[in-house]
Amino acid sequence: MHDAVSALIARDRPVDREAFHSLWDALHDGRLRRGESAALLASLSTRTPDRATLTALLESFEERRPPAGEPFTGAVNIVGTGGGPPTLNLSTAAAFVAAAAGTPVVKSGSRAHTSRMGSVDLLQRLGVVPTSSHEETHETLGRFGLAFTGPHVYPAEIALLARSVLPLDFRPLGRFVNTFGPFLAGVPADAQLTGVSDARLVTGVRQAAEHVSRRTGRTVWLCTNEPGADELLGFTPNLVRAYEDGAEDDFVLEPARFGCRPGALADLAPGADPVAGFRALLAGEGHPAAEDTVCLNAAALSVAARVTGDWHEAVRTARAAIGDGSALALVDRLRSRAAVAA
Repeated sequence: MHDAVSALIARDRPVDREAFHSLWDALHDGRLRRGESAALLASLSTRTPDRATLTALLESFEERRPPAGEPFTGAVNIVGTGGGPPTLNLSTAAAFVAAAAGTPVVKSGSRAHTSRMGSVDLLQRLGVVPTSSHEETHETLGRFGLAFTGPHVYPAEIALLARSVLPLDFRPLGRFVNTFGPFLAGVPADAQLTGVSDARLVTGVRQAAEHVSRRTGRTVWLCTNEPGADELLGFTPNLVRAYEDGAEDDFVLEPARFGCRPGALADLAPGADPVAGFRALLAGEGHPAAEDTVCLNAAALSVAARVTGDWHEAVRTARAAIGDGSALALVDRLRSRAAVAA
């Protein structure tokens, strides 16, 4: 068994970057056996590695990833860790609303892991095609103010691991990949908003956020709340920990201060037709608590990206993007782009 896998199972010593480098070489060369790949994923998903090992793991992916190219200056990414209560695709809705309100958004995401429909699944149903290259992302962002990235932003090793464990189901084995995916994606945006659904993972995710912010200069906001959603909620206090300009700070976001109305998790449920519910939400026909939640997340994107420092203004602008139809219109503009490309 590869030494890195043995160390991750035993938890008796840190795994350094060189060991991970050797591990990925073996994976690429087809020398890593299925049992080793499964053991690697199961170990990472069962318990978050220690700080040194997690840092080495992230650096090992970074050094193998091709250069991203020109940064997405002024753009912000919204992507959660997955898990938590089933809801409408709130972060995807917030991306449309924030972009329609004037904040450039480059959103990464994945297919459903534990939920009914992940962001990639929803986009497919909507007829919105994610980008397939860094250059296409730049072009789409320039035209529409919004781009959804495809799998090209993730380390090649993730797909190789998924294939190497077949016929085993990657989803239960790869929970670590889903949780830390927001910090594995090579999206050179200036800011990132990430919700953390599982309180047991907060420490590890904070370490990853600190690492990414320090290495890239990106502003990273992590949000948590008592109901355990992986996005800001519009009807309960949210704790936000911010990593910015080499500093770490936290603040509590009280939605009621910005006119958000009372609500409950049941008000955010996807319903029988998640796509119809998503379009209704962007058309201003969703539940008030769901609309408030989307607007709060869209406002956070604007503030994190430094488009504005006024939360009240950011929430009002987000509400206007729904009220005047520009958020839903952006969905159809991106659908048209996909139709032309086809």
